[in-house]
Amino acid sequence: MTDLTLSELAAAIAVRKISALEATDACLERIARLDGRLRAFITLDAEGARARARALDGELAAGRRRGPLHGVPLAYKDLCHVAGLPTSCGTRTRDYFTSQIECTAVARLTAAGAVTLGKLNMTELALGPFGDNPHHGDVGNPWKAGHVSGGSSSGSGAAVAAGLAFGALGSDTGGSIRLPAACCGIVGLKPTYGRVSRAGAMPLSWSLDHLGPMTRSVRDAALMLEIIAGHDPHDATSSAHAVGTPAATLDLPVRDVRLGLPENYYFDGVTPEARAAVEAAARTLAELGARVQTLRLPDPAPLIDVAGVLARSESSAIHARIVRDRPHELGAAVRARLEVGFHVSAHDYLQAGRLRARLTRTFVQEVFAEVDALLTPTIPEPPPALAQVTAPPVDEIVRRMGRFSRLTRPFNALGLPVLALPAGFTADGRPLGLSITGRPFDEATVLRLGQAWEQASDWRARRPPV
Repeated sequence: MTDLTLSELAAAIAVRKISALEATDACLERIARLDGRLRAFITLDAEGARARARALDGELAAGRRRGPLHGVPLAYKDLCHVAGLPTSCGTRTRDYFTSQIECTAVARLTAAGAVTLGKLNMTELALGPFGDNPHHGDVGNPWKAGHVSGGSSSGSGAAVAAGLAFGALGSDTGGSIRLPAACCGIVGLKPTYGRVSRAGAMPLSWSLDHLGPMTRSVRDAALMLEIIAGHDPHDATSSAHAVGTPAATLDLPVRDVRLGLPENYYFDGVTPEARAAVEAAARTLAELGARVQTLRLPDPAPLIDVAGVLARSESSAIHARIVRDRPHELGAAVRARLEVGFHVSAHDYLQAGRLRARLTRTFVQEVFAEVDALLTPTIPEPPPALAQVTAPPVDEIVRRMGRFSRLTRPFNALGLPVLALPAGFTADGRPLGLSITGRPFDEATVLRLGQAWEQASDWRARRPPV
């Protein structure tokens, strides 16, 4: 049962071929058997999930279906406030983050009928790309033990890949949905900035944070996006731009869609395996009718610098209390990254915001005049050994973090929608990832291209050897 996609399970529950309780018990059994090695969960609400599933089964028997996710078990990154459950944000403090309202994205999924299994492990305070956590254990890569699971939504990536949940929420400030999606061989969508409300989720950087779905298929990601997207009065940055129904257009042809392969930056320093996987996907999409071309992008280096200034200053302001009052509770690399932000001047911060707006306008106008979407690697290499990238000294760890997330960070500064999805595997079974980036609020095209690639490849039939 846990090999089903979210969409397949929802359809089976709707016709009462599978009950919500059966699906929930299947997840809980798998968690009990595998999570000792994977460490994907911080908080598991087994009894709450079973009670919710029983109630939903009763409602369905009485002719009431709450929505498209009726009875589907999901789990959420532990920076989303969920009523009745603690929110540690990956720290040693059980209730590090509190909110007057439940995370809006979670509330919308619950209203659509989802069952909450619990809260998922994450890099401490969402500040790291590798999936290590000194308090709750390092999240294991389901495909290759001892290797990076991706961060900071590491538990979300591992849980979905290993069949512990049918879908999850992650957050993305510099790649934290897309990196674990690439490392764990699943689909992760960073929507357009403002497309999904961040209300009720711990912020890391107000200017760069995104919430989005992490799933086993492109269709599942489109379905979850339709539910969680849309304006929210609790989040002033959420957009009123129409969401539409991207799931309904997934199977439209990609003929004549203009797809760009960057000539600069995004393939620099990328391993031959990672490059070959993306180029193979480009050839496949070209065979399906997409018009693939190479193009030179505006230099992303200024954008990365701008995003660094914004992220460092905002994260330090958000987490100033723990850094100043309880620094001993933080991991060394996390503490070092936060402390840097105290030295960003107000002048530099304001100038960074202005420069970001100008660079974004230039990028969107120049790039999307030539193409409809971009195809790039998600990570510059297959998931490396965790012990290797987390070995001291601290300044070297921080440097490795920057290198590993160098391909994802520019798109947070730009606020563009990006779909990360599998692009194949190395000879030793480690996932390779590609990303499809589109115009602001054009998730539909990005998802349609992803669906075309997914249907033409065989990666989705593979399961990790856990």
